Amino acid sequence: QVQLVESGGGLVQAGGSLRLSCATSGSFFSINAMGWYRQAPGKQRELVARIMSGGSTNYVDSVKGRFTISRDIAKNTVYLQMNSLKPEDTAVYYCNVDLRVTVWQRTEYWGQGTQVTVSS
Repeated sequence: QVQLVESGGGLVQAGGSLRLSCATSGSFFSINAMGWYRQAPGKQRELVARIMSGGSTNYVDSVKGRFTISRDIAKNTVYLQMNSLKPEDTAVYYCNVDLRVTVWQRTEYWGQGTQVTVSS
């Protein structure tokens, strides 16, 4: 059974920083990609950042230059360093992991979500 455990959300003033973490545990063959999505009230969930198994990354335009996604392969953990936070970054942030449970079975898993609130 694969589980994702998120941590690091909270309340911060505009211009501040937060670091999110998501640890993957359980039995699986390999990880294809790890990423962060967010969903603000009344809006659709959007991809914020993703890091592929080879290390390449991509970001939504609105966070480029402010957010950095990274990972610790040994710990199966992905991080999202968020700097220069803006009120419009306020949302519930979800960790997403695309992995192979076995060589033949590919599945996505979601974290429980962590609230990030940026006050103006």
